[in-house]
Amino acid sequence: MAEVVLATASERQTWSNKYLSEYVRETRFMPYMGRAQTAIFRILTGSETGGASIINIPLLGRLKGRGVQDSEVLEGNEEDLENFNDQVRTRWIRNGVVVPKSTSYRTEMDLLGAAKPLLKDWAATNLKDAIVASLNSIIVPGADDENGLPGTDTAVAYASASAGQRNTHLVNNADRMLFGASKSNASSNVFATALGNIDATNDKLTTSLISLAKRMAKAADPGIRPYRTEDGREYFVLFAHPLAFRDLKNDTAMQQANRDARARGIDNPIFQDGDLIWDGVIIRETDELTVIAGAGASSIDVVRNFLCGQSAVAIAWEQQPTPRSDPDRDYGFRPGVATEELRGQKKISRGGTAYGVFEIITAAVADA
Repeated sequence: MAEVVLATASERQTWSNKYLSEYVRETRFMPYMGRAQTAIFRILTGSETGGASIINIPLLGRLKGRGVQDSEVLEGNEEDLENFNDQVRTRWIRNGVVVPKSTSYRTEMDLLGAAKPLLKDWAATNLKDAIVASLNSIIVPGADDENGLPGTDTAVAYASASAGQRNTHLVNNADRMLFGASKSNASSNVFATALGNIDATNDKLTTSLISLAKRMAKAADPGIRPYRTEDGREYFVLFAHPLAFRDLKNDTAMQQANRDARARGIDNPIFQDGDLIWDGVIIRETDELTVIAGAGASSIDVVRNFLCGQSAVAIAWEQQPTPRSDPDRDYGFRPGVATEELRGQKKISRGGTAYGVFEIITAAVADA
């Protein structure tokens, strides 16, 4: 009697998909990842990328007109639907380990299982760092095309961006950046000067500062849209540096909210570390955000925190993490196992303006 035998390639693919979901989950960004435009971190895989090294991300603007009413004529009064796209470039990302012969390696799956924790941890850290780097990036606007439409933006790391690029980034994102507690701190349109206006007393991360940033994000043009949960609620998510998160936990209004409004018990943030919530904003502590040393008033340290809405960052996989093995190393005594993926990510923008990210730069004075 003939029996169906599952192909080896199918087994590998099943494991690869499981590996993708596991290591994405370990980045702590998974709750905000999804394929829909409403996700904070938009994921594109498989047929969506078309096997290209440059992936276009289509985006639509919101309708702002009044429309027509009653017997008014709609023909000729229709509204243009603003649409544009951003691009993500993918690159190969690989790593591997060597498994000694003393480890069971009867099949490739055994090799992969032996090295899986190491590769999974490395891949999760690599993806997490890549997302944070995208948030931290400075957007450089592309040149206008022959029709006067903005060209494709590029993103450069903050550390390597020139003063001119940082200043341009501030000008293009003036309605979606807040330096400390006052909008006037950025009135110079000079990034370094704006940082220098942040002081250790008034410009810590607080509940009132978060509420101001939220109002600015919603009023920006184009506005930053909050993401929606499955139950229909809308939230922004603020990824905050640990020192800024510390200051927020110590804010009197936040302490009172946790004490009087949050559920009592061991899960209350007073007792159990975890996300904070204020005014429709989920605040998540993010260790990977970096300190800008000595840039604030009196040479204090400052940090960039990121309030995110829909389509903040795009993540494209042309090839999901795939296991590879080399069983013949050192005459078969030291077989190697590796993982590879073809991935790219970018903070989504148009004309130098971030689409779904609002920056909050605050004081970050180290603990005494």
